[in-house]
Amino acid sequence: MGLAIPPKSDYLTFVLPKEAVVSAEQKSTTTVSTKGQVILPKAIRERLGWRAGTELVVEDTAEGVLLKAKPAFAPTRPKDVFGSLSYQGPAKSIADMEAGIAAEAERRHARNRY
Repeated sequence: MGLAIPPKSDYLTFVLPKEAVVSAEQKSTTTVSTKGQVILPKAIRERLGWRAGTELVVEDTAEGVLLKAKPAFAPTRPKDVFGSLSYQGPAKSIADMEAGIAAEAERRHARNRY
């Protein structure tokens, strides 16, 4: 079998032969409880490192429901955090900053920490 790439698509689709083997782990089934809860198979939770209390993001997709671990930190942009650290004193010149970077690089190199 080959690849099927739909025109004007940002996605790459692999077409697998009908006899493709799917592992038992991928074929596990579960049931939705009366409270709407679903138990994820232990093998999958362990492989993904999802322990009790792990927050998941639930996305409704065309092919079904997608579960992903919630990122530890919200995405940020430089403009969101620019100026969040205060500095008291005169402004540093580019030469001062380059000298500070070089001194720190030399210090780390001397300690074998790159």
